Amino acid sequence: MDRRSFIRKAGVAGVGAAAATALAAPAIAQSNPKITWRLASSFPKSLDTIYGGAEVFSKMLSEATDGNFTVQVFAAGEIVPGLQAADATAAGTVEASHTVAYYYWGKDPTWALGAAVPFALNARGMNAWQYHGGGIDLFNEFLGTQGLFGLPGGNTGVQMGGWFRKEINTVADLKGLKMRIGGFAGKVVEKLGVVPQQIAGGDIYPALEKGTIDAAEWVGPYDDEKLGFQKVAPFYYYPGWWEGGPTVHLIFNKAKYEELPAAYKSLVRTAAQATDANMLQKYDYLNPTAVKQLVANGAQLRPFSPEILAACFDAANEVYAEMEASNPTFKKIWESIKGFRKEHFLWAQVAEYNYDTFMMIQQRNSKL
Repeated sequence: MDRRSFIRKAGVAGVGAAAATALAAPAIAQSNPKITWRLASSFPKSLDTIYGGAEVFSKMLSEATDGNFTVQVFAAGEIVPGLQAADATAAGTVEASHTVAYYYWGKDPTWALGAAVPFALNARGMNAWQYHGGGIDLFNEFLGTQGLFGLPGGNTGVQMGGWFRKEINTVADLKGLKMRIGGFAGKVVEKLGVVPQQIAGGDIYPALEKGTIDAAEWVGPYDDEKLGFQKVAPFYYYPGWWEGGPTVHLIFNKAKYEELPAAYKSLVRTAAQATDANMLQKYDYLNPTAVKQLVANGAQLRPFSPEILAACFDAANEVYAEMEASNPTFKKIWESIKGFRKEHFLWAQVAEYNYDTFMMIQQRNSKL
């Protein structure tokens, strides 16, 4: 091929390539449109692990779409109060929220089943039920009646049982106890004589310090350490039997979610599942150091006695029976959780429990 022929053909090819690019650009733009959403978090920025979940979700969506799908995250109180995040999503004030479903249980106890209820599943069990046992779809049947669509977007793992000004050794010690404990768990402990208190996070420390309340539950070591509860209520009980594996949800306005291109819907699901896993992993990494620091600073770890746990378990079953009798939607989802709960803990005690127990013994004997 001579030089002139080469240049002429190369020029034609270049024009063809440019034309192809010009034709492709609009198609790409149409399949990857510019979308900006606002997300209301139920958490303050100071709780970097829970609040940070929404930021992880937002970052993943932006990176996967070259910045075309952006989700602006607003902390609790910046658009609406934290406990109104899902309401704002349903109303269309924001397109999305990052919240815990049991915050809204007062409207309908079914809300709590999407997050955590007393003596239900641990974090691994909850994720197994949601992703492979139909839990996500069951909960979305309920959310859909309110114009919402939800996906798991985090988990704290089993929480602690809270901070107490005095030791709690028997069921009798619970009678008359004023405890900051929210929602579903409050209804259960009320049967044992506890007086549940609804107090915002920022007001817990002064209430404990003044003796306005006798105890308060929060989250776990990493988050609790920031609030300094050990200075005013040194007895740190475990486990938080009302939150064995609480799911934090990403909740979307259903109409807005349905408007998304198929590729964006897929990305939302993928980013939500990654956010879900990341939060639990982060807590698992940070809590061991935090609990040691709490003890070094005066916290006194105490287990709830078998007597107390058994009494709370029985009280919880009374509450469940009442709710199943009056709420068909609650009953449908709770029966699904109960069915898997039995199988999950059967399997967990076979291999996982025995391995963990052996390794814990080695840890206590300073062999690790």
